[in-house]
Amino acid sequence: MENYASWLRSHVGHAPIFLNAASGIIINKAREVLLQRRGRDEKKNAWSLPGGIMEIGEMPQDTVRREVQEETGLDVDVGKLVGVCTSPELVEYPNGDKCQMVTQVFECHPSEGNIRADGDETLELKYFSLDDRPTLFRAHLERAIQNYEAGRFGISD
Repeated sequence: MENYASWLRSHVGHAPIFLNAASGIIINKAREVLLQRRGRDEKKNAWSLPGGIMEIGEMPQDTVRREVQEETGLDVDVGKLVGVCTSPELVEYPNGDKCQMVTQVFECHPSEGNIRADGDETLELKYFSLDDRPTLFRAHLERAIQNYEAGRFGISD
């Protein structure tokens, strides 16, 4: 099957849909978090956690591994589930597509690879101290990382 989101869009057009996603809170040995400055979508140049949309037949942990590798060049060990988070507000892309993201966020640790930004989807990658980092561009991901910082795990509204 082609990319799931593209396939679904070919059937429903720009109508609001749910999209399942997975993201990683990548923590290095210095207890810093790796953030990605976005190169695409409606929030270009905003900071985010690496991650993306799940494909049919893919487990969330596999989505995190695949997306992190694509967006950062790193292979990661996927740890515990930090939370499942969403926002009731719809995301609207410049092309008119609308969705509500439901994101499973995992704690991850780098295992192999070298950090590299592709200049397209990722403009910059940088480790930040957890207590001195930019605000993330999606509210539900910001809540997930705040919960992680506070040691809270589970469902996040």
